[in-house]
Amino acid sequence: MTTGTNENAIRTGDFTLVRDGFGRLVLTGADGVAHEGVMPVRAFPISSPDTGLAIMSADGHELAWVDDRAALPADLAALIAEELSGREFMPEIRAIVSVSSYMTPSTWSVATDRGGVSFVLSGEEHIRRLAGGMLLIADSHGVHFLIRDPKALDRASRKILDRFL
Repeated sequence: MTTGTNENAIRTGDFTLVRDGFGRLVLTGADGVAHEGVMPVRAFPISSPDTGLAIMSADGHELAWVDDRAALPADLAALIAEELSGREFMPEIRAIVSVSSYMTPSTWSVATDRGGVSFVLSGEEHIRRLAGGMLLIADSHGVHFLIRDPKALDRASRKILDRFL
């Protein structure tokens, strides 16, 4: 069963979610069966981060589905947001400070919503266009950086970016 206490359980009509003594999430379904080590997974993490969320078992099976996170009780939405922030890491680029070369591989120095960072862009094919004009850039280590609105970047950043697109 679970080592968490039911007094900290957050309930919705379909399931109860609690963090156990080891920091893992435990989902108890309407049938009373507890599933330890569950994880929330967004269906569309970039284009629609607040809609379409699955609660997955440790072995990858969907246990619960949430259409709209905003419809959940505030404490449950906060618990899920906390868990998502711990496993999702996708800094948003606010400005491109410099690039070492306009040929790849090149080292990019950028300002993100999480601070300044440098990364290596292995090839132009690692810049992907997404719906709504967004761009997703994968560095040489597989870390993804998001540019939500390239047109909102400063002029110098757009000029650098245009050379790679």
